[in-house]
Amino acid sequence: MFSGSPAVWENVMRNTVRSNALLVVVAFATVYLVWGSTYWAIKLSLESFPPFMLGAVRYLIAGGLMLLVARLTGAGRPTRDHWRAALITGTLLLVVGNGAVIFAEQRAPTGLVALIVASAPLWIVLLDWLRPGGIRPTGMVFAGLMAGTVGVALLVDPTGGAGSGVPLRETILLVIGAMAWSAGSLWSKHAHIPGSAILLVALQMVVGGVLFSLASVVAGEPGSVRLESLSANSLLGIGYLILFGSIVAFTAYVWLVRTVSPAAVSTYAYVNPVVAVAIGTFIGGEELTPRTMLAAAVLLGAVVLITAGPVLRRARQAEVAVALDT
Repeated sequence: MFSGSPAVWENVMRNTVRSNALLVVVAFATVYLVWGSTYWAIKLSLESFPPFMLGAVRYLIAGGLMLLVARLTGAGRPTRDHWRAALITGTLLLVVGNGAVIFAEQRAPTGLVALIVASAPLWIVLLDWLRPGGIRPTGMVFAGLMAGTVGVALLVDPTGGAGSGVPLRETILLVIGAMAWSAGSLWSKHAHIPGSAILLVALQMVVGGVLFSLASVVAGEPGSVRLESLSANSLLGIGYLILFGSIVAFTAYVWLVRTVSPAAVSTYAYVNPVVAVAIGTFIGGEELTPRTMLAAAVLLGAVVLITAGPVLRRARQAEVAVALDT
């Protein structure tokens, strides 16, 4: 297939590896920065769009574009199993999970919302333990669960919105959203639905967009929006969410999942909240208090404990297996 001297072949392979390494760096930067900045884009979009309509517009357009991409790449026609999976994940991940973020950002700072959402690994561990045949958490993971609970509690504003934290109602809503996101993620992991990942996510977005649209109509939102009243910030925000948040960053994420280790991909859970807090503080003028910094440290430390626990356990099991073989 390739003719030439071994030196030429080695040079080609070296350039390929370099190119792939560059793509990995670009993909990680995209997921880190774009997903971390979507919290601020949601805040901008809410200037003109009511919450249900925001979700409907974002996911119907993004889902339609992703369906077009799936069709052009030969993904094939969706089956009944695909639509069933899209209904479950679209409801849990987008309508409940992302919907909680949209509603909470009407009254809560974006950085603090992102920090509470970062507690999702806590719920993934607990739900995975409770399912039939689930995995019992290690001591390190239990420590992470307790630390994460403390971190979320530090962010609650008991004054109902008059302080610098997250109002209790929005905190509860975000915790429910994080639980729904975790349940949807676990279901996706164990469902083993065959087919193109792009097709499955496109259907998920379409279903989420339809459900958001129905909720928007029931809530009477369409009559409250006038085209001439849409602000430039809102249009930029929702355009950013559609193009970069739902299409570009997701494509980069899917490519990373297939290219690098799961442990490496999971690092976005540490970085996204930091990016969101930085944008909220330096661009949005949100207050960064000592309590917020303490909560951020505790929550991110909890995520590290939770995600590192299983990795260390597998490493210890591998060491024991090697010792038994020798």
